[in-house]
Order: sequence, then structure tokens, then C-alpha cells
Amino acid sequence: MQLDASIFKAYDIRGIVDKTLTVDVAYAVGQALGELAQQNEVKTLCVGRDGRLSGPKLADALMKGIVSMGIDVKSLGMVPTPVLYFATYLTECGSGVAVTGSHNPPEYNGLKMMMAKETLHGDGIKALRERILAGITPAEQPGMIEEIDVVTPYLEKVTSDVKLARPMKIAIDCGNGVTGPIAVEMFKRLGCEVTALYADVDGHFPNHHPDPSKLANLEDLIEVVKTTDVEVGLAFDGDGDRLGVVTKSGQVIFPDRQMMLFAADILSRHPGKQIIYDVKCTRRLVPWIQEHGGIPTICCTGHSLVKAKLKETGAPFAGEMSGHLFFNDVRWPGFDDGLYAGARILEILSRHEDPSAVLEALPTAVNTPELNIAMAEGENKRFIARLQEELKFDDAKDVITIDGIRVEWEDGFALARSSNTTPVVVLRLEGDTVEALERIKTRFGDALRSVEPTLELPF
Repeated sequence: MQLDASIFKAYDIRGIVDKTLTVDVAYAVGQALGELAQQNEVKTLCVGRDGRLSGPKLADALMKGIVSMGIDVKSLGMVPTPVLYFATYLTECGSGVAVTGSHNPPEYNGLKMMMAKETLHGDGIKALRERILAGITPAEQPGMIEEIDVVTPYLEKVTSDVKLARPMKIAIDCGNGVTGPIAVEMFKRLGCEVTALYADVDGHFPNHHPDPSKLANLEDLIEVVKTTDVEVGLAFDGDGDRLGVVTKSGQVIFPDRQMMLFAADILSRHPGKQIIYDVKCTRRLVPWIQEHGGIPTICCTGHSLVKAKLKETGAPFAGEMSGHLFFNDVRWPGFDDGLYAGARILEILSRHEDPSAVLEALPTAVNTPELNIAMAEGENKRFIARLQEELKFDDAKDVITIDGIRVEWEDGFALARSSNTTPVVVLRLEGDTVEALERIKTRFGDALRSVEPTLELPF
């Protein structure tokens, strides 16, 4: 069996089906997780899959590997990743695997993993490969696979928790990902009149890619929201753990601005608490959180790293620019859930006659989208290490190096960090004005080229 090291990534296992990620690999990972479960005295794992065509065979192999180690499996079938997370709480096993390629192209698939209430990441994922290479001995008595329905209790939990102040007309775009049927049912139960785009699950993704962080994937939703009588548009990624939001004028409310709305709402009930945001978020979040009685806390990018920070701090809310939003208040148990985030944002917006006006009034700045510089495998990390070591910004207000290098000026910021999933350097720049952004682009671009003169900048 070929065991390609490249599929063992920082936040999950992810590869090309039948090439780097095969059924044999899925079985072996199941065995490694089963062995890890034994050591953690975990008796049961939940397993769910998204709507990708390869999902059934990979999930089947994974479950067979797990039960070969004497560990039981609760098989959820085809469900969004957040429903898998919910199942680990519902069954109290705190452990599970979502077979999902997230927002990767159709030929990809992967595994997001929890063990003993911890999301596996970094060295914990690499250690699975080491277990497999060392050899694993199956248990004498295999475990059992039991199919369970967790969608029904999930919908009951969300709809009993979230209450809209009035009925709303909304559009949702599921991008043919796994969220479609559940999303339509959930929002109807909440009292919404739903216009659904691409709600049928199709692993070919025939209409557009299920990734709401890319503007091109929101064009159809924007058109519907602008030209019909719906009040707001919501979009979900392929496995349902990220949220996109569109207003009546067609403005996209990116997750760092969504976080403002959530932070204000949560801090009204949890004053003085920390609100966690990742290094890619707008600097406008900091004064907003402070003005609403909270403590802004910056964090590394990565859903598993944010979850670790949530556990460390006990913060009631966290979010990432990518769209992962984590409610950790008394109402929800701290995992990223795009569907639940959509329900919570409607709960807030339903208190207002003009939801789009509320969203568009949130503080904003002039910024770039996420920009990438492609590099050879490993070179991106070496380049960022050089930036951290060699660059000095005497004109800056602050330089943050917890995840790459984020340089804060009085009127904007610039970020360069290494992606943990692909061999690219990720850039994001922001200014209070167009002029400020252009100055920051020049200043930061010159600094990057001082380290690598041949660098081709995407701005």
C-alpha cells in the first residue's frame, strides 16, 4: 500500500481519490484511529460523509478499519460535517470522522477527525501515518457498526434553540453540497419562506463550486437576492461548516463582518469575555469588540487551532475569515457549523425591518481578497520564516508573528502567512482608505522583495 505523506495535512487528511487517497488508505487510517481510541479509552466513533461520489466506499473502508480494532461505530450516513460534530456530543463519545473533501474539487476527498473531544491536527495527524507504518495488530473481537439517525435530533436542537422574531423570506445556495435537504427543512421549520438554489446533492458540483469564500460562486445567489423579494441570501460550502451572506444590494458580508454582528449579540449576554478572531480578519474587529464590552483575542488560522484556543480560553465565540464560525456559549457546544450560524444570523436580523441595512452598516475597510503566491512544496514555510527573521517595520504600530507576519499600521494592515494545506503564501492587505491601502501595498511589497527580489506579487 502506498501511503503518501502529502495527504496528512495540518487540519485533516485530504487527497485525490484512487491515487493518494484509496480505500486501502482509508481502512488503514481507520485502524490507526481505532488503536488511538483504545489508548484513549474511547469505545465508539461516529462516522459521517458528505455528498461526494467517493464517499460511500471510503466511509465503508474507514469503518471496517475502525471496527477491526474492537471499536464500535455509529454510522450516520450522508450528513454535513457539523452534524457529525453534533453526533459526537449527542452520543457522548466525543470522537468521530467526517469523510469530506470540504471545498476541494470533485476528485478529492478527505477525513476530518475528532478523538476524545479533541480535533486532531498537526502532529496528531502525522502520528496516524507513523502508526500505520509501524504496523497495527487487529483486535481479537471486532466492534459493531450501528446505523443511527442524528439529523432528526440535530434539527430539533437547532429549531428549539433559535427563535426568529418574525417570518423571513430568504434565498439559500447549497452548491449541490451535502447541506441542501437539511438546510431547506431547517429554515422552513424556523419560519422562513425559502428560495433554494442547487439544494440537490450532486458530487459532480455541476453549477458552481461549493465555496462561498470565492465571489464567483456567489453570483447566482446575488442575482436572486437582488431581483426577487427575498430579504437576504445565505450560502454554504460543500460540507456545511462555513457560511456566506449576501444583502439586497448584492454586497457580500464577509465572515469577519458577520463576526461583528455575532460578537455584539453574544457580548450582550456574556460581557467581558474574549472573542477570538484569526490573523486574516479585518482590524475593524478590535475596536468593535472592545466597544461592545469584549476582549479581542487574535489566533492562528485553522479550524482545529481555533477550537484549541476556544478550549484554552473558554471564549463564547470565535471566527475565521474563511467562514468557520464557532458558537461556544451556553446555547451551542463550540464547533463550527455554517447551518447553525445561518440560523443565528437570521435570529438577529429578524428583529429588524431591513436586514440588509443592518448588515451593510457594519464597519468596513478597503481590502484585498485573499491572495496567493504559489511556491514549491515547503518553500512557502521557509519564505515566511525568512520574513519573520529579516524584516523590520519601524513605521508600524505592531508586528504580530503568531502565524506568519501581520504588520499593523494606524490605518491598515498587511499579512503574509504560509498555508497549512497547499504550498502557497497567503496575503491579505487592508486600509482605511484607498490611498492607505495603496501605500501599504507599496510598503509591504517592497519589504517582501527585499527578502526575495524575484518575487512576483499578486497586487
